[in-house]
Amino acid sequence: MSAERTVLVLNSGSSSVKFQLIQPDSGASLADGVVERIGEESSSASLTLGEREVSRDDKVADHEAALRTAFELFEEAGAQLGSVGLVAVGHRVVHGGPDLYRPTLIDDALVAELEELAPMAPLHNPPAVLGINVARKALPDLPHVAVFDTAFFHDLPPAAATYAIDRDIAEQWHIRRYGFHGTSHQYVSEQAAAFLGAAPESLNQIVLHLGNGASASAIVGGRPVDTSMGLTPMEGLVMGTRSGDIDPGVVMYLWRTAGMSVEDIETMLNKRAGVRGLGGEVDFRVLHERIESGDEQAQLAYDVYIHRLRKYIGAYLALLGTTDVISFTAGVGENDAAVRRDALSGLAPLGVELDEHLNASPAKAARRISADRSPTTVLVVPTNEELAIARACVQVVDE
Repeated sequence: MSAERTVLVLNSGSSSVKFQLIQPDSGASLADGVVERIGEESSSASLTLGEREVSRDDKVADHEAALRTAFELFEEAGAQLGSVGLVAVGHRVVHGGPDLYRPTLIDDALVAELEELAPMAPLHNPPAVLGINVARKALPDLPHVAVFDTAFFHDLPPAAATYAIDRDIAEQWHIRRYGFHGTSHQYVSEQAAAFLGAAPESLNQIVLHLGNGASASAIVGGRPVDTSMGLTPMEGLVMGTRSGDIDPGVVMYLWRTAGMSVEDIETMLNKRAGVRGLGGEVDFRVLHERIESGDEQAQLAYDVYIHRLRKYIGAYLALLGTTDVISFTAGVGENDAAVRRDALSGLAPLGVELDEHLNASPAKAARRISADRSPTTVLVVPTNEELAIARACVQVVDE
């Protein structure tokens, strides 16, 4: 292994822990792994380290066992974490609330703050705190750094960040639009500028982060002026299992008339809505196969997804006035040419035109997919949130 310094990046979910070993200076990923289905009867864990792949299917009881499994996989693959130049552990934290937005060295006081924020992100922050506690116990001699998904959008213009509700209630309960996937939106917007050989400060950009979670942002001069997610990661685009924008009256209607509890409604909107709720599937490759076979539910799920995406693109084109670049990123955005095509079809009068051949290319690197005559450049830019987190960690360590 290289003597170059490395950062272990952890992303703890409710039933999984993803981890990467990254050299932030070179950008190299030395190892990439995941422990899935934590607490279930059939857990799985895997690690790729260079050419070596190791895996196991033993039951993993909890997050502490998951991290122990991850360390064992490193040893099995021939890498001792103590000998790879590890300088920090980076933790992705989804919600930083109103006050936490800079990459922050983790101590007991910060953990207590994150625990207090749990109601703002009940599905995301508690497992992140659990992962932090386990990792601090397992690696007590290393600095641990929290990097917040909401940070990039902390300074949204008030007109974009403010909900039109009772001002006193909003202030008391810290209700505003926080935005999410900020690490990805910032990274991709910077990479897009670098690809074009331009300073981020000189560009108006739209970034479309389309994965299982999906969000859009409008960026002027390197700073966001709007984003699709709000108080929670449920607002905005149609997602794999989340509804995105919905009339809030639906919640009251289901509670009052259908007799559903708030917890049941929240679970439905987070886990049984979106593309899965409409089409029974979250994998777009399977969704396309079902559409080809004539499945009307799959077709409707896709149509609703594209319709919402086009609405946001159109809104941000209007908000920006002039748009220099639109970037697609994340799993669907980077790999699904049909989604990119259908999201932008018919927008030539608005200055956006794809090159069909370039769009259909299976290439994985950052690339242009717009026609030469398109006033707005359209790019596919692979995101790398883990690298961005690792680089934020060393900035904190170097201070």
